[in-house]
Amino acid sequence: MALLTSVRRGRGDRLVAAVTAALTDRGVACTLLPARDRAEAEAQAGEAVAAGAAAVAALGGDGCAHAALQAVAGTPAALAVLPAGSGNDLAAALGMPADPVAAARAAAGDLLEGRRRILDAGRTGDRWWATVLCCGFDSAVTDRANRLRWPRGPRRYDVALLAELARLRPRAVGLNVDGDARELAVTLVAVANTPRYGGGLRIAPAADPADGLLDVVVVGPVGRRELLRTRPRLVAGTHVDHPAVTVLRGREVTLQGAGLVTYADGEPVAALPAVSVCIPGALTVIGTAR
Repeated sequence: MALLTSVRRGRGDRLVAAVTAALTDRGVACTLLPARDRAEAEAQAGEAVAAGAAAVAALGGDGCAHAALQAVAGTPAALAVLPAGSGNDLAAALGMPADPVAAARAAAGDLLEGRRRILDAGRTGDRWWATVLCCGFDSAVTDRANRLRWPRGPRRYDVALLAELARLRPRAVGLNVDGDARELAVTLVAVANTPRYGGGLRIAPAADPADGLLDVVVVGPVGRRELLRTRPRLVAGTHVDHPAVTVLRGREVTLQGAGLVTYADGEPVAALPAVSVCIPGALTVIGTAR
């Protein structure tokens, strides 16, 4: 197994050592991939899979898992998500143990006993993604959160949200879901393979990563006060009943709009226009709850 890590030095070194020990104690040989940035992480993971690694374990947050996904998606190699980041939305969606050492033990057990779970993955251009692809206000919040150095953890998203509220305005977006084309004024559009993003927001509560479809959540124009009032409903997933929210489902989603960039798994993916497709069975995962 290749172990890709994005955790910082200090506590991160101790965590890497504990995870490595958990894997080797279970009899799983472990090759450490200590990437310094996203490009290096993707290159190292790709080289490991090309060399025959049966699995890549991503020790970090959703960004680390996103890097590993570029190597394993569409191949027989499996992904193990060992949550040690700010949001850990993919790990939560998969039912991974919240403790990364426990997750490593679970992944090792699945690897040795041949247990696998086959799921869908999203693909936009040449980029794979596993959770939610977002465009509009939410992608602006993600971009700002990624640039913040304080606070740590999910609170970064709260700070970024408040900062972006000052710039809130509807954006004109062209949306086509499996041939159903619309021109809309939106606050945000989220294209979901799994239910949550942003450190626990259940943007698409009914999204199922094994149904061959993407859930498309469209939030129309709303004011700052209404958006803040709706945020607790985002955590619960009850916002889908709000009159400004529309939920669509389909296999292929095209987004068009001026000056907009999509983010997925918390990482920049593509500027609009962009076509996103659900690829059934593209992702093999290990270590997940059943």
